[in-house]
Amino acid sequence: MISTHLLSWLIALPVLGGVATLASGGNNSNRARWIALAFAIATLALCIPLWNGFDSASAAMQFVQKMPWIEALSVNYHVGVDGVAVALIALTAFTTVLVLIGAWDAIDDKVHQYYAAFLVLEGLMIGVFCALDALLFYVFFEAMLIPMFIIIGIWGGPRRVYATIKFFLYTFFGSIFMLIGLIYLYLKSGSFDLAFLAQYPLSRDEQMWLFFSFLLAFAVKVPMFPVHTWLPDAHVEAPTGGSVILAAIMLKIGGFGFLRFALPITPDAAHEFAWLVIALSLIAVVYIGFVALVQQDMKKLIAYSSISHMGFVTLGAFLPLQLARDVGNVGAAQLALQGAMVQMVSHGFISAALFSCVGVLYDRVHSRMIGDYGGVANHMPWFAFFAVFFAMANSGLPGTSGFVGEFMVILASFQAKPWIAATAALTLILGAAYTLWMVKRVIFGEAQHAHVKALQDISGRETIVLGGFAAATLLLGLWPAPLTDLMNASLGNVVEQLMRVKV
Repeated sequence: MISTHLLSWLIALPVLGGVATLASGGNNSNRARWIALAFAIATLALCIPLWNGFDSASAAMQFVQKMPWIEALSVNYHVGVDGVAVALIALTAFTTVLVLIGAWDAIDDKVHQYYAAFLVLEGLMIGVFCALDALLFYVFFEAMLIPMFIIIGIWGGPRRVYATIKFFLYTFFGSIFMLIGLIYLYLKSGSFDLAFLAQYPLSRDEQMWLFFSFLLAFAVKVPMFPVHTWLPDAHVEAPTGGSVILAAIMLKIGGFGFLRFALPITPDAAHEFAWLVIALSLIAVVYIGFVALVQQDMKKLIAYSSISHMGFVTLGAFLPLQLARDVGNVGAAQLALQGAMVQMVSHGFISAALFSCVGVLYDRVHSRMIGDYGGVANHMPWFAFFAVFFAMANSGLPGTSGFVGEFMVILASFQAKPWIAATAALTLILGAAYTLWMVKRVIFGEAQHAHVKALQDISGRETIVLGGFAAATLLLGLWPAPLTDLMNASLGNVVEQLMRVKV
């Protein structure tokens, strides 16, 4: 039964865990923590048969399950995965386990509700990656806003109400346009099936309007310049676990949405307006990098860094339209897509780790300001080791996962236009500048503040969290083949769809 309905179990198990955690009551916080962790580990364990049972040589959707949901509208509960979805589901399950461990001592108010919210959020995010029906995708896409809204709104910082409303309005505003586009597609084709919609013929004007409806929805989620301003506020006010999930998983849903909707359903419009997305991506890579340089709040700096690095994802996702159609280099087109997807996974590890590092310091000092630190390495040597390692990875140091995806995108972009590659490569300089500047002022030097001199090094629990992210970052940096092989056939199929002319 589990093997037949594996994806349904992956979606349902964390949601059921959230219900069980919530039902455990608020009188026994440790019981709620252990129940939640048990369900999160069980969900991660289910990723093993998913990964091992997936045939990476096939581009077809696998583990497919389809049953009627709203028969009057031809809406089905239709789930399945390709290589990209498998990688992102595994990332979601892995990150959630570390988030729950990381919050063990940090959260002491309404513990059962906090842990329940994360488990429900995990199930909804996995649902997004599995959905093969457009309306089902939209339901999961919108529903996951609710637990994150609650997490920031209840356990966030002093300006949490402002941050949650801004987060909700931005993301909800973008997704309304996607819903309008999906309704039009349904009225036109009579179906919400994504595979059918990818083949359905659409005129140039229809593709153009649909493309911009998808672009608005997923650009906000990535987020792309200029609809990025909600992210720094959300990160600054969110608790550490909220920032980790927001950066590691929720931003990736924007890039994933482009692969599922904009590129296969509106390939001609995506080709026509690829220059716009490439331009916005390069602005994000360079301009937002300069914005990160002047930040005094560590969380804001890492948040702007996330926007800059996610620019590589959108750049790598839309470069293939030029590489495949204009240049005729299918190999470079697939390399760009692979780079974008590797960057998504890598950014999930590195950004989550950096936010976790800030959380470690905040739990001790209750400040995120760079000026309140200095000389941390003298009193927290093991923490300093991890912080410097993740800073190097964020700067794109070879041997870490931060190098692999960016290098693949830059290499592919050079095949299209060398000036694109040169501009994108500036992130290696800017990333090193703002990251190492932060490390220099926070980690090294002599401690100038009494609260820094009183710091205690990381605990065993914190070591597990940071060690888990470090191992994943190093493994992907030294041996990316398992991930690229997993996604290779699926991304090759996307390139074939991009070369297909609908009009």
